[in-house]
Amino acid sequence: MAETRKPFDNAERFTELGYAIAYYRKRRGLSQDKLAELVGISRQHMGAVEAPNMNRGISLELLFNIATVLEIEPYMLLKFNPEK
Repeated sequence: MAETRKPFDNAERFTELGYAIAYYRKRRGLSQDKLAELVGISRQHMGAVEAPNMNRGISLELLFNIATVLEIEPYMLLKFNPEK
């Protein structure tokens, strides 16, 4: 008998990733417009990535590019904890 799996739900992870990007972007003094320009996407796309209710997945390439512009290691966006 085939095992049935629940669908993956990464909504909370995407929300946390968006918060992390916004947090480090603000620490660098960048607007959404400027970060979007520097990584080569539209401001609307960047807004959707950061928006807590959008849960928009991003590619590893975009994650790496954002981390590079923010001058942080990519894992920091995935293991985000603003208290540390």
